[in-house]
Amino acid sequence: MTPITQNTLFYGDNLKILREYISDESIDLIYLDPPFNSNRNYNVLFREESGQESESQITAFGDTWHWDRTAEDTYHELATTSPPQISRMIGALRDFIGANQMMAYLVMMSIRLIELHRVLKPTGSLYLHCDPTADHYLRIIADTIFGTENFRNQVIWQRTNAKGLAFTRFASNHDVIFCYAKTGNVIWNPQYTEHKADYLEKFYRFTEPDTGRRYRLDNLANPNKNRPNLTYEFLGVTRVWRWTKERMQDAYEKGLIIQSKPGSVPALKRYLDEQEGTPIGDIWTDILPVQSQAAERLGYPTQKPLALLERIIQASSNEGDRVLDPFAGCGTTIAAAEKLNRKWIGIDITHLAISLLKNRLMSMKQEVESVKNGKNYIVIGEPGDLAGARQLADDDRYQFQWWADGLVGAMPVGTSAGSRTGKKGADRGIDGIITFIDDADSKPKRVLVQVKSGKVSSRDIRDMVGTADREKAAIGVFITLNEATKDMRTEAVSAGHYFSEGWNRRYPRIQILTIGELLNGAKVDMPPIHATFKKARTEKKNGFEQNGLPT
Repeated sequence: MTPITQNTLFYGDNLKILREYISDESIDLIYLDPPFNSNRNYNVLFREESGQESESQITAFGDTWHWDRTAEDTYHELATTSPPQISRMIGALRDFIGANQMMAYLVMMSIRLIELHRVLKPTGSLYLHCDPTADHYLRIIADTIFGTENFRNQVIWQRTNAKGLAFTRFASNHDVIFCYAKTGNVIWNPQYTEHKADYLEKFYRFTEPDTGRRYRLDNLANPNKNRPNLTYEFLGVTRVWRWTKERMQDAYEKGLIIQSKPGSVPALKRYLDEQEGTPIGDIWTDILPVQSQAAERLGYPTQKPLALLERIIQASSNEGDRVLDPFAGCGTTIAAAEKLNRKWIGIDITHLAISLLKNRLMSMKQEVESVKNGKNYIVIGEPGDLAGARQLADDDRYQFQWWADGLVGAMPVGTSAGSRTGKKGADRGIDGIITFIDDADSKPKRVLVQVKSGKVSSRDIRDMVGTADREKAAIGVFITLNEATKDMRTEAVSAGHYFSEGWNRRYPRIQILTIGELLNGAKVDMPPIHATFKKARTEKKNGFEQNGLPT
């Protein structure tokens, strides 16, 4: 297969994509946060329904697994085609656990971990994020596939404080992240945190009057007493020293060695500003979960904090390395990789996730140099023409809706309600929202998006006008799979314009965009999203055209 050289988003089943697109030993770092088999309503890879001859590839459903034909076939593949140790392991698990929901989950994870081991470079690492629901079984599986000698860490991430069930048992407030290497020759960059205040007060008690630099005194004696070549007298004190006499004398002349009084043992100054901090261990309590009011929150129930992925990526990869997330979700791994100048591959089985991820990358334009000049990635698995769009709409109109939202950079409505499935009920005529700011008051304005895959008429446009009025939206965008009629376009024109004082121009209040037009590059006519009003005013004074500002 041809190696992937571009940043890539894949829509589809990650097992199929791994086998068809990802070359052997081509990935430097893998992070996966798969479904936990928690019997909760999250998005998972498959929805297995017992007894069905074949499964439809629907993509947003509960985190509940069933032993069915697909699970049985996957188990058979593992038992008959895998290396002997994996075959024995999966057989033993079935004998012990039985053919039930947990076993269905484990065989689906096992076959994917085998593929992830294949694509990992010899210097690469894999981080498997899980909770106590099945982490003990996943550890056995990963030990078998990667080898116990390549197990590196069990990281405990305290994601929340004790609450709820703490009154009836110890609260479950942590996740587990298993770290495995492909070989012993693994990329590793130690990570540090700032020293705590009490540590500084206890150890860095001294301050240089002239420079204000804080320092501590460190022992210069050698712990190995059997070093005659390092045994000598220095400043009137004979010891087995760490350094040669010449190096000691040089450090003393530079003011790095002090003697508090004649006859006392000399000590080395260690300056606080030269230390990297406290080495990070395998219990992480300093990274908070994504709070309800956090700026990075996307309304995704399983969203992990950016700081968590940044730590993992910085520790186990270097700039320019390639990072893979086979359960990309809302794209925290991808966002962290982009920010840290890594190449990346993300895979997810919902167009909702892909739409959110594309929107997230768009919002990073101001922060990340690599995306300032436009999209720096490709998407594989999305419809590329009208025929593909019609097929998607026929298969699942909600997947079509989420995909269409992504074409205009809209945030799908309903994802903040606690479900990756989006809002499938009464959506009040809104399928997506785009937010912008175009005045000095920094008051957010909204563009409402409505998506239709069936028959459309001028009545739909009148309804769109009513929705925009009711919601006090600046602009309404009507996306249709079918061609818009002349009457529809007349209704849209009669809705008038939105005038942006910040950009000093008018925008059509109601805009109709067909899927065909969007696939050919059409865009919503609206104020720029990522250029602030302050920046716009500044560049206008310097003679730049408003329409030429970056978006």
